[in-house]
Amino acid sequence: MDKLLNVSSAPHIRDNDSVKSIMEEVAIALMPATLFGVYNFGLYAALIILACIVSCVLSEYIYEKLMKKKLTTNDMSAFVTGLLLALNLPATVPLWVPIIGGMFAIIIVKQLFGGIGQNFMNPALGARCFLLISFSGIMTNFTVAKTTGIKNMIWYGLSGLNGYAYVDGVSGATPLALLKKGEEVDIISSFLGIHAGTIGETSAVAILIGGIYLLCKKIISIRIPGAYILSFVAYISVYSAFSENGFSIDYVANNLCLGGLMLGAFFMATDYVTSPVTPNGKIVFGILLGVLTGVFRTLGASSEGVSYAIIIGNMLVPLIEKVTMPRPFGVERRKHG
Repeated sequence: MDKLLNVSSAPHIRDNDSVKSIMEEVAIALMPATLFGVYNFGLYAALIILACIVSCVLSEYIYEKLMKKKLTTNDMSAFVTGLLLALNLPATVPLWVPIIGGMFAIIIVKQLFGGIGQNFMNPALGARCFLLISFSGIMTNFTVAKTTGIKNMIWYGLSGLNGYAYVDGVSGATPLALLKKGEEVDIISSFLGIHAGTIGETSAVAILIGGIYLLCKKIISIRIPGAYILSFVAYISVYSAFSENGFSIDYVANNLCLGGLMLGAFFMATDYVTSPVTPNGKIVFGILLGVLTGVFRTLGASSEGVSYAIIIGNMLVPLIEKVTMPRPFGVERRKHG
């Protein structure tokens, strides 16, 4: 099947972009959030990131070797999947968690559906949801670790085989969880990101820098992240207006900055494979994600909801594209149904 030629009618549009070049740009855009995550949570967060990336790349290489498929490890897609998965993990998980997550993302979500371009959901988010369901205690532990030294960090990662690593730290709820309880959260801290959370989701400003970079490089379109953020703000504003305390701009702004909303909007909802290709479909997709995220955050048991919203949206992409497909030039619309 790999040797079949794809023949299409003129005009034939050529582009210098490749999977590798696009993945390289995405990796560069993720560097501000990655570096801030290591700064915020310490060097152990770097070990988690390394474990995720190595797990994803090795899983893809070994699977394709065993299945005698064309090797695609050099296209950087597995690298980016590992990086995104790591940024969605708490900085306290034992090292076997990112290894299992990387294997699930590549083998189950990506390769078993045919490899790159064939998966129906974002591999990193699929793996994160799998880990949340399977190891909920570990995945919702946002203790800030205080390990020092390489040996201590490795021991910390390996000693958590039972889900509890023996390390001194500061335990507490994430600002998003506090916000859901009705407590006040400092908006400046929310925007800068010096607080508990997953490795890559805490700093809205770092994620925005990467998102703007992708927009300037024209790797992504503003349609999906713009529709996502605006529809989420509209939902949260209406919810806040009808709450007991009335409308609060701080509540809306904090919901916008906290959690995985920014990371999801710019880096995971815009995944080429699992998002719509039609212009109107991108907008519908973004609105769907914004409303779903708002519903999950305000009415659900969890204070977050980005991962599940995007995965549900991924599964509805074929239907969205079917109803938003542009009318071919010269074809008249039906006048009576």
